[in-house]
Amino acid sequence: MDLDFISVQLSNVAQLQKISIQTFTEAFAKDNTEENLKHYLDSAFSITELQHQIQNPNSFFYFLRVEEEVIGYFKVNIGESQTELKTANSMELERIYILKQYQSQGFGKTVLEKVVDLAKILDKQWIWLGVWEHNLKAIQFYQRFGFHKFDEHIYPIGVDPQIDWMMKLVIA
Repeated sequence: MDLDFISVQLSNVAQLQKISIQTFTEAFAKDNTEENLKHYLDSAFSITELQHQIQNPNSFFYFLRVEEEVIGYFKVNIGESQTELKTANSMELERIYILKQYQSQGFGKTVLEKVVDLAKILDKQWIWLGVWEHNLKAIQFYQRFGFHKFDEHIYPIGVDPQIDWMMKLVIA
């Protein structure tokens, strides 16, 4: 199955909201209270918030599509749109989510290759991301691709201050 990348437009905001909520819930519902999860989903994936992010010229969303079906998405940020570091020579991979039934089929590797290509086109020297410290499957995936931990930060889900590993990949 071939994976296509489709740039998310403002007209796709409802579809982006749906896939965002579905994939985040699949990934993290079992590890969070209903209240914390609902609070996070309502704030992070509101139509207004997603519209604002789509319109940001330094943020880029892409749907992942297989045979006309959207199976996930990713978001990258550059410059001042990065959530923390905001360095001119870096790019943040803020979100990468794939529906559970499409995981472990090589699509994640294809997405990371696309992200590296984008970083090169944008003349970035490194890519960074945050990943929950207890998401061992994701951490191992990023490590296999060459990312390594360089710091930690707090990532609140509702009122739960969770720890994310900050990982980076230097672009050759």
